Amino acid sequence: MTGSTTSLPPSPAGIAFIGGGNMARSLIAGLIRRGVAPASIRVAEPVEPLRTALARDFGVTCMADATSAVGGATLWLMAVKPQVMREVCTDLADTAQQAAPVVVSIAAGITSTQLDRWLGGNRAIVRAMPNTPALLGAGVTGLFATGQVTPGQRAQAEQVLASAGRTVWIDDEALMDAVTAVSGSGPAYVFLLAEAMEAAAREQGLSAEVARTLVLDTVLGAARMLTEADEAPAELRRRVTSPGGTTQAAIEAFQSGGFEALTARAIAAAARRGRELSAAND
Repeated sequence: MTGSTTSLPPSPAGIAFIGGGNMARSLIAGLIRRGVAPASIRVAEPVEPLRTALARDFGVTCMADATSAVGGATLWLMAVKPQVMREVCTDLADTAQQAAPVVVSIAAGITSTQLDRWLGGNRAIVRAMPNTPALLGAGVTGLFATGQVTPGQRAQAEQVLASAGRTVWIDDEALMDAVTAVSGSGPAYVFLLAEAMEAAAREQGLSAEVARTLVLDTVLGAARMLTEADEAPAELRRRVTSPGGTTQAAIEAFQSGGFEALTARAIAAAARRGRELSAAND
């Protein structure tokens, strides 16, 4: 497994987004912020209001038809739901065989083997799992490349996903379900904790406004400490947990309720669901 934080130069090669939802929008915004010309990006999106908004906000070319959008593009980014991926790929299979692009999929649970088969075989496939902080340019993406992906295609795929945050390459595709469970779904776990903390703060008598401010800034500050202090989470926790103090009382309550085991079960359930999505859409 390798990570990357390198800022890559904008690529003049054409990029086609198949699907223009929130994640595609965040990646497009990131690419344009980094200097990629809007004219080099095309988007296939069947929903007209989404096409209109993308064209208006970013100056990219939008169309309803995927086959038209991929013409001349060297990278196709598949940003459609897992349930429709097979149909979309099958429709593009002939074009994929002729154009030989690198195909980047951000669909949870859909394997490179499935994508390759649906696209006609022997295709360069990159699986990617970004997460929702990509909307702010603060995401993280796990990436896996098949053997058909060239070094140049790998760099191009990384450039696109790095526009939304850090990237981490995974050597074993079987671990992509774990990536999905930890980081792809992970922001929702933090949101759930924040939601529960706000509710508990209100139960203790704090106003909704004060509770929200305290919780949000606490989560933000803790995240900054995790990313900037270069210390293990266990060490940071130890430093703020005085023996016999208020923090220890709270931590003991968490642990008596099986906090660590519950977290492990939740991540395992998310990974299992990723495997189920693959089987259901095969």
